[in-house]
Amino acid sequence: MNITLDRQSATDGLIKIQLSATDYQPKVDEKLKEYARKANIKGFRQGKVPTGVIKKMFGKSILVEEVNHIVSHSVSDYIRDQKLKILGDPMPNQEKGFSIDWDNQKDFEFEFQIGLVEDFELDLSKTVHLNANKIEVDQKVINETLEDLKTRFGNTSYPETSEEDSNLHGEINSAGEEGNKGSFISISNIVKKEKAKFIGLKKEDVVEFEIGKVFNDKKAIAQALNISEEEAEKAEGTYSFKVTSISKVEPASINQEFFDKVFGSEMVKSEDEFMEKIKLTISENYDRESDHLLDHEIQHYFVDHTNINMPDSFLKSWLINTSNGQVTEDVLEKEFNVYKESLKWDLIKNKIAEDKEIKVESDEVREKAKQFIMDQFGGPAIAAQLGDKLDDIANNYLSGQDGKGENFMKIYNQLRHERILHVIKESITLDEKKVSLDEFKKVVAEHQH
Repeated sequence: MNITLDRQSATDGLIKIQLSATDYQPKVDEKLKEYARKANIKGFRQGKVPTGVIKKMFGKSILVEEVNHIVSHSVSDYIRDQKLKILGDPMPNQEKGFSIDWDNQKDFEFEFQIGLVEDFELDLSKTVHLNANKIEVDQKVINETLEDLKTRFGNTSYPETSEEDSNLHGEINSAGEEGNKGSFISISNIVKKEKAKFIGLKKEDVVEFEIGKVFNDKKAIAQALNISEEEAEKAEGTYSFKVTSISKVEPASINQEFFDKVFGSEMVKSEDEFMEKIKLTISENYDRESDHLLDHEIQHYFVDHTNINMPDSFLKSWLINTSNGQVTEDVLEKEFNVYKESLKWDLIKNKIAEDKEIKVESDEVREKAKQFIMDQFGGPAIAAQLGDKLDDIANNYLSGQDGKGENFMKIYNQLRHERILHVIKESITLDEKKVSLDEFKKVVAEHQH
C-alpha cells in the first residue's frame, strides 16, 4: 500500500491511497473461509461449503467491504501519524469510487480531499485588555425586588369585579381573526388614561383596545399577547380580550413567615438580614450575567484577533455533501460566516487546551453529574438519603437512554470549556468596570448587534 499527501495549497490537500492485491487479498481469503465454515446453504452440509461457491456468491461484497475497511482505517491512521490538523472529515472522490471495476480490477486508487489548518499564533498575555462589567446593586433594584417578592408570596383573592389593582386572566385575539391565546393583564401596567375600560369588568366580559395605546412596556405587551419580548417590540393593532377570571394579590407583610417563604425556614431571622440576603442574591445573579457576557466578549475578541487561515472552499463542499440536503448554497451564503467563526473558536480552545495541558477526568465528570442530580432533587440532603444509589443514578444519567453517553460528553465539554475560559481570564488583563443595570443592558444590546 502506498499513501501520500498532495498539498494543493496551505489549506487544501489530497490524500491518495494505492492498494494492490497483497494489501487486501489475505483478509479477503480469510473472510471467505470464515463464511464457508458458517454458511448454511441448501445442498451442502454446514461447514462443508466449497470456498469457490462462497466466492461466487459473496466474493464481491467481501472484497468491497475489506477494501473500504482498509482504506478508511489507513486514512485515519495517516492523519494521526502525520499529525495533520484538519477540519471536517476527509471527503472521498466519488467519481473515482464509481469507476472501479470490482469484478476485474486488482489494483485500486482512492483520493480523499481534506481541509488543512496551519499552526497559528495566539496572544494569551496581559497585553490583552477586556472590560469585566460589575453591575452595582442600587437601592431602586432592591426595592423593586422586595415589592416583587411581596406580590409573589402575597395572599390571592378572586373578586367578581375588576379594580385598579386587579389582574385579568383571559383569552386574546387580534380583532377580526379566529383563534385565541391565553392572556394575562395586570391593570397596574396599563397607561393611566386607558385604565377606565379595564375597571369594573366581570367574568365573560369582552374589551377591545389598541395594544400600542394601552401599554408602553414590552414585558406587559408580551404577557398580554403571550409572545416573547422581542416579538412584543413589533406588536401593533386592535385586540379583543375576554375575561375568564379576575385575581387580586394582597402583598405579604414583612415578617418571619415571609422570610421563611422566600429563603427557607429560619434562614434569616430579621429584616436587616433579609434585606442583606436579597442584596446578596441579586449580586450573585448579576455576577452570573456579567460572567456570561464576559465569556462572549472573550470569544469574540479572540476570534476577531487571531489569524487562522481556514479552508473555506473545502468547508463549503463538506457541509453541502454531508448535510443530507439540509445545507444549500443559499443557506451557506447566509450562515457560513457564523459556522466558520464557531469552528475558529473551537480551534482556539483546542490550542489553549493543548498548550496548557487542560484535561478532564472521568471521575470529575461523574462528580459533576452527581452535583447536578443533587441540585435537581433538593440539594445535599438527597445525597444522604440515596447513599450508594446516587452513583448508580449518575452512571445511568451519563450513559443516557440510548447508551451513547451524550450526557457524559455534554458535561465533559462543559467542564473543559469552563477550564479553558478560566485559563484565558487568568492570562489576560480584565479591567473591572462598575456599571448600573441599565448601562449593562445597553452593553448587552450592543454586543448582540
